[in-house]
Amino acid sequence: MRTHPLTITAFVAVATLAVGVSHIAVAQPKAQPAYVIAEIDVHDPAGFAQYSERQGKLVAKYGGKFMVRGGKMVEINGALPKRFTVYVFDTMEKVNAWKNDPEQKDLIALRDKSSTFRSFAVEGCSECAAFKTQ
Repeated sequence: MRTHPLTITAFVAVATLAVGVSHIAVAQPKAQPAYVIAEIDVHDPAGFAQYSERQGKLVAKYGGKFMVRGGKMVEINGALPKRFTVYVFDTMEKVNAWKNDPEQKDLIALRDKSSTFRSFAVEGCSECAAFKTQ
């Protein structure tokens, strides 16, 4: 028994369409929030206040929100930093846009004159309990 070429073409077309539709139906992975964490030792409170105010506005420009900005700390293990901040952006791409903003050059100079600073960004965890919804 011979298969007609039109039947083969129709089968391939239907199979291709089915594969394409299955890709459309699959939900795109949700972007993970990204957290910027900073440990700060302030040497010049007045200079750091200027930095902090301007940096807060720049963080907000990229949709970032402070979750921790100073505040009381309790030692659990290891020495506490003098000051600590955590802010969150919708995605790591937003962190990179904020980090690469031209205004950062001036802010970094102001920050480094008024404080010792260590910071990094880390992507959030969608599997973590805080992100699960009922």
